[in-house]
Amino acid sequence: MWHFRLWEIQDVAVFLSIMLYMCHLAGAISIYSPQRSLIRSVQDDVIFSVNFTCSGIPNIQWTFMSGLVSRTIGAWQPGGYTNITEDYSSRVQAYDNGSMGLSDLRLQDGGFYVVTITESTGSSKDFGFVLKVNEVLYEDLQYLTVSFLALACLASLLMLTMWLLDKAYKKIMACKRRREMPGDARKAGLQLGNVL
Repeated sequence: MWHFRLWEIQDVAVFLSIMLYMCHLAGAISIYSPQRSLIRSVQDDVIFSVNFTCSGIPNIQWTFMSGLVSRTIGAWQPGGYTNITEDYSSRVQAYDNGSMGLSDLRLQDGGFYVVTITESTGSSKDFGFVLKVNEVLYEDLQYLTVSFLALACLASLLMLTMWLLDKAYKKIMACKRRREMPGDARKAGLQLGNVL
């Protein structure tokens, strides 16, 4: 009778070692954030809060994506270098825990933000955030206030014009009446006009 063995004990040990190593690599990076969907207003600040664990020194890279563009915001190493692109250099704050602060938000900042954590071994993991940027309500109120003031000035100008035209009309009518009156009646009309 033949005893057929598919695996030798050394083969099983090598296979399990490789599988454990691959599981270690797959689970080597874990990223967590308390909030993945953020809503802010124009000119506000936002912090994309991230906590990660990994073995080794990671490289952190942030990327912005929208329907029109995809661009790198910056990359850094905790306690090491920081490389922020020129477009964002004055508005981005890089943190060693992987978090990123973005100040003075604009409408075009709304979109999808991805942080990529890469270990020195080459393994990496991505984590995404959605940012919605709303227009500030007080800009609408400023527009309404300016419109109201412009209309109020226009209305007061029209009222002043109407008042001046009314005064001119009364003077013209008084002059016409004086011309049409006979001699004695003119004197009486003048006296009556002085009383008014």
